[in-house]
Amino acid sequence: MIKSKKYKLVSHPSKQFGVYQKVSTADAGWTHLNFEARLMRKDEVWQGHTGENEYGIILLSGNYSITTDKGDWKTINGRKNVFSGIAHTLYLPKHSSFSLTAESDVLDIAAGWCLATEGRPAKFKTPEEAAIEIRGGDNATRQINSLIEPGFGSSKIVVVEVYTPSGNWSSFPAHKHDERKFDSKGNLVEACLEEIYFYKIDKDEGYAIQQVYTSDGELNELMQVKTNDLVMVPKGYHPVVAGHGYNCYYLNFLAGSDQALHNTTDPQHEWIYNSWKGKDPRIPLVTAEMNNL
Repeated sequence: MIKSKKYKLVSHPSKQFGVYQKVSTADAGWTHLNFEARLMRKDEVWQGHTGENEYGIILLSGNYSITTDKGDWKTINGRKNVFSGIAHTLYLPKHSSFSLTAESDVLDIAAGWCLATEGRPAKFKTPEEAAIEIRGGDNATRQINSLIEPGFGSSKIVVVEVYTPSGNWSSFPAHKHDERKFDSKGNLVEACLEEIYFYKIDKDEGYAIQQVYTSDGELNELMQVKTNDLVMVPKGYHPVVAGHGYNCYYLNFLAGSDQALHNTTDPQHEWIYNSWKGKDPRIPLVTAEMNNL
């Protein structure tokens, strides 16, 4: 019998202000993806340079202004929290310098980055520009907001935010993206991607459950996650369920072989796609109009 190897996949927040969540390629033991989340007080400045990396900067709550050598931008309708609207997204290519200033009493912001294979234009995306997809059905209905989607114009990085209502399943039927595969015509059918899940729950005591497993049993981890926890998905299938009574948000950053989301469903659960009778009427949980309230 194959026994599951123990992996450390969960990162808990370290402190209240400043960089409170951070995972590097060295921490995760993988090749591409880095992440951090930070809380900033009004007028606090974050300065940096992307170097050989491309960055996705995602507004979790509050407002900011940013000056870069690729352009200047300012948010004026940042959401109060992730359950009160849709993210503003800023993509910065490699070799970009930036200075970001908090314009609200508290600014909560996330950034993911990876080595870029080529230079691309900077791009700022407003909440109104984020495409909303309602995925799944019945109690596996969830909302996906595309932030840096395939075809966005980045080199490798992909970013989405996902809303799962109380008691619902998400990332389900479970899928994986850990092998680069092509069909007989040379079309990509699965990318090899590293992924992080960064969580927010709508009540302090709330939680979700995430599993990460492989079909051969080498990896099989079941984790309770709360607000500001992060789960690393180096390989395998990775479903989520929101605890009953608690709406779940997670921010996904992905990077790897392709700027794509091609994946393979766990064949044991493919039948579920044809079983759904309808959509959960609670979805969508958030809209761009909420940013202006």
